[in-house]
Amino acid sequence: MASKIHMGDIPELMEKIFNNLNNEICSLYSCALVSRHWCKMTVPILWQDPFSSNRRPLFISKYFSSFGEDDKFILKECLEELGINEECSNSLFDYARFLKVLDIRSLESKVRKWITFKLIDSEFFYVAEKNHIINLLFKLFIESGATLHKLGLCFSSSLELKPEIFYTLEENKQFFSRIQHLSLGAIHYNNFESATTLLRTLAKSTTKINTIELNYFGSALEPQICHTLIYIIKSQEQLRLFSLIRYNSIEFYGVISALESQKNSLQEVRLDNCCFNAEIEVLNNCKNLETLRIRYCNTKSLKLLDYKVSALEVVKSKIDAQSMALIFEKSSIFLQRLKLELDEEIRDTLLLLEALKSFCPNITYLSIQDIGFSPQLVELIGNLQKLQFLSLWCDNVDVNDTPEEVLKIRVIKFSEILPLTL
Repeated sequence: MASKIHMGDIPELMEKIFNNLNNEICSLYSCALVSRHWCKMTVPILWQDPFSSNRRPLFISKYFSSFGEDDKFILKECLEELGINEECSNSLFDYARFLKVLDIRSLESKVRKWITFKLIDSEFFYVAEKNHIINLLFKLFIESGATLHKLGLCFSSSLELKPEIFYTLEENKQFFSRIQHLSLGAIHYNNFESATTLLRTLAKSTTKINTIELNYFGSALEPQICHTLIYIIKSQEQLRLFSLIRYNSIEFYGVISALESQKNSLQEVRLDNCCFNAEIEVLNNCKNLETLRIRYCNTKSLKLLDYKVSALEVVKSKIDAQSMALIFEKSSIFLQRLKLELDEEIRDTLLLLEALKSFCPNITYLSIQDIGFSPQLVELIGNLQKLQFLSLWCDNVDVNDTPEEVLKIRVIKFSEILPLTL
């Protein structure tokens, strides 16, 4: 068996082993040196997500040998402008073809670091040259036959994608065809048109996205870009996770409503720094929604929501205790994982504890911060006989206001009633 593994005669088994090492770059490099068979299996894994790793930026030079003659000439002129002498030596593999994860911000960062490393004068102004190299690399990835699984779009003010990139994408639709994870970050005004064009191309190319993360939106851009996002959401076959973070607007412009089209597949929704409105009611139609995470949201009521979840996370959000208790009642025996970091405006914590004790006996994971170490809390914990994980951060004010002898008795009782399943 050992000799067969060493010779690569069990490729399915070896592929699983190497894929489990995908975040351990040094281990994969060591495996690549064992034999030719192992090298052929580990190199694609090493190069599927090179820009997000902590490796030094020198690896970028490996891509240059795969450029066409015209692109090599453009690269040579670009590097000469910077005073960099770089030879496009032949490589053993077509590394660009292995790319599966591309984050525009990480790509830009690595190219900038590569130029800085190569320059004698690191303060040299090289924005135009940096953009030339990024465009050449982006074009190479598209034309190489690579198929992305994860795409991150986040544009700085200095990045400029050339029209040639969009023409190339139209001719090589396989590049976007298997994307499963899409994240959209901050978009500077200079790159609004580029981002919109990329998203439109994406919408035509894939129906396989299962995760969409929208991060750090600026309200001035939503009305235009949200139309394309709505089309992307509606065209997917199995969207499972939707996340909206730092959304600086009171309008969703139909993006949340578009989740109606995914009511049979959507399993998790994350809302961070958002203001709720009536559009949020569409989540009531999502039959398989299991996880709801609400962080730093500005909403006085969750009464618009009427469904059961098995995992609920509410962190520092302005939600009244009655609405929270109502969610506990609706989720009832289905609620298994709960994380609460209470906002200071939630004062009726006893109502929350009573609702949890009365309606949610099947909780296996419980994390609560900023809550008083009250008899009701102790009673609740004793009632959760399936509890496997417990994290409590009790309010110092409540502890300091409790006589020491009473507190000792309460702590002893607490230790005695802890579920054996913990």
